[in-house]
Amino acid sequence: MKADPAVQRQLLELAKVDAELSRVAHRRRTLPEIAEIDAGEKTVREKRDALVSVETAASDLDREIARQEKEIESVRAREDRDRKLLESGSVGAKQMTDIEHELQTLARRRTALEDDLLELMERREALDLDAQRTGAEVDKATAEVAAATGRRDEAVKDLDTTQARRDEDRGKLVPRFPEPLLKLYTRTLEHKGIGAALLRARRCGACQLELDRNTIAEIKAQPADEVVQCENCGAILVRTLESGL
Repeated sequence: MKADPAVQRQLLELAKVDAELSRVAHRRRTLPEIAEIDAGEKTVREKRDALVSVETAASDLDREIARQEKEIESVRAREDRDRKLLESGSVGAKQMTDIEHELQTLARRRTALEDDLLELMERREALDLDAQRTGAEVDKATAEVAAATGRRDEAVKDLDTTQARRDEDRGKLVPRFPEPLLKLYTRTLEHKGIGAALLRARRCGACQLELDRNTIAEIKAQPADEVVQCENCGAILVRTLESGL
């Protein structure tokens, strides 16, 4: 394939633009904020799950406390009823003895229930503290995700700006090349990552490998308008005064 040497040299400009576009694409995929956001969102989900668990436990405990309080009120009501019977003076001696015995039993029962209720309320207070701490952790993790998202968006905005500029540069360069040369360049770019590079002395600017003397001699023997490629990586080798040929 043949192409005007001046046109071949312009491939270096296109390769430079494509290299920057490649860096932009790589940067876009590997922004550290992406991993930070993923980890942060996982933390938020875990903390929210923990908060739901604590709130569920607190709700269950509230129902248990309500039942305990209801039972205590029931025992107190029976105590009040028995005391009123005793104070009324309308009961006989045997019934009075039975009522007094029942009052003692009820008092013990109430004390046990109140002790249990106190323990339940202490557990409920501990759950409140857990909920407050976990809620604060959710808020902190959410804020960290928001901050990382903001940084990512700013970075993406900068990358978008750079890409738009390089796309514009590329759009101006591409029409300068004949279709066969552009197809060869594009195919090599897609397969190897670099479409064209400067041949500096005996070294390929794409793969950075040094060509042997026989290959250099063959390239030197080629006309200036002949398109030559690196035998190692396939990149189009652009010859300039730096090539030393």
